[in-house]
Amino acid sequence: MTKANSFRKLALLASDTERAQQAYDELLPQHDWSPLHEADAAVILGGDGFMLSTLHQMLDSKRVIPVYGMNLGTVGFLMNRYRVGASIERRLNKARSIAIAPIRMDAVTQSGENHSICAINEVSLLRETRQTAKIEVSVDDRVRIKELVCDGVLVATPAGSTAYNLSANGPILPLDSELLALTPISAFRPRRWRGAILPDRSTIRFNVHEADKRPVSVVADQKELRDVAEVTMAIARDSELTLLFDPGHALDERIVAEQFVV
Repeated sequence: MTKANSFRKLALLASDTERAQQAYDELLPQHDWSPLHEADAAVILGGDGFMLSTLHQMLDSKRVIPVYGMNLGTVGFLMNRYRVGASIERRLNKARSIAIAPIRMDAVTQSGENHSICAINEVSLLRETRQTAKIEVSVDDRVRIKELVCDGVLVATPAGSTAYNLSANGPILPLDSELLALTPISAFRPRRWRGAILPDRSTIRFNVHEADKRPVSVVADQKELRDVAEVTMAIARDSELTLLFDPGHALDERIVAEQFVV
């Protein structure tokens, strides 16, 4: 039997869209809401983009609490269905917890600057100009591809495997698979390489060849860094996040169901 959640202080956050703001007004009288910095769980109204933005805000503040999202956006893959009149306390008490760990990306720019950013969905390297990128791919300090000629390459978590990764013909990963998807974007050489599935304990490094002539940017979810020379990434196990889902609508079930959509 699943143990019921018990959250005393809840925060309510909404995106600035008309639908989300209307839902905010509907939910506001239901509970004595707390500020985010005092809450022990948060209710998020909006779409996947607003959910990711909120999760990143928590990672940046070093204060991570469980989040329960209700979809008032487009796809809502990370969200629950919004239902008018449903008790928010009852839904949270019955919700199932799903733990996800982001990728920590450490990048060095051509000018020698160092940056460290976490990504919940994926880290993508993308060419900046009309010329294809040339990228060396290493896994656990072993060079696997000396020169990948491509529009880009990405590393996706299971939670992000149905996003950009799927659009680039990458594999869908079950949430509990403990795997990462390494997926090329329009690879020219090696022409037949379709990517790899790696244990999530792997450390992946990309070195950009001819960086001055063929500049490459890196995008960690919604944050972009241009003119990179080297990018190293690994799972950030010290920054685990908790998402709350209604029974029968958890993220791992959605990932399985997505594989049968035709």
